[in-house]
Amino acid sequence: MSVLVAIAITTGILSGVWGWVAVSLGLLSWAGFLGCTTYFASPKDGIKGLGLSIATNMSGVFWAMMIIYLSQLASLEIIGYIVTAVVAFLMCVQAKKSWLSFIPGTFIGSCATFAASGDWKLVVPSLILGAVFGYTMKTSGLWLQQRLAPKTNLATAEQN
Repeated sequence: MSVLVAIAITTGILSGVWGWVAVSLGLLSWAGFLGCTTYFASPKDGIKGLGLSIATNMSGVFWAMMIIYLSQLASLEIIGYIVTAVVAFLMCVQAKKSWLSFIPGTFIGSCATFAASGDWKLVVPSLILGAVFGYTMKTSGLWLQQRLAPKTNLATAEQN
């Protein structure tokens, strides 16, 4: 079985589980899938990739809340555009720090916050649990592929 098929199997199963968990806990299933997507797209794997995914998603939530808050301080519409421009710049510049270096993760966290109308208290656990599910999907898929990989007999291989 290929790695892709193994990860597809575990991702399919755990996606269904995530849907149930999200509904059961009153979380945003779609935001969880964004957290999961962040992990799969992360340039790092394993626990480091999970940490990077969560850190950048959470920074995105923070920046979105800054845009929402600062844009409401003045009644001029142009202020919101200026704030957005400055904050988008900062969202990219923060990538100088290695633990915030995955810019798409920051934008995913920000977009999730905007999509949830700034309800960060709901977005944060949804993104975090989603990233954990993404990690679990990939890790269990790799485990499944290794488990089902044909075992080669060293003695037989040497005879051929």
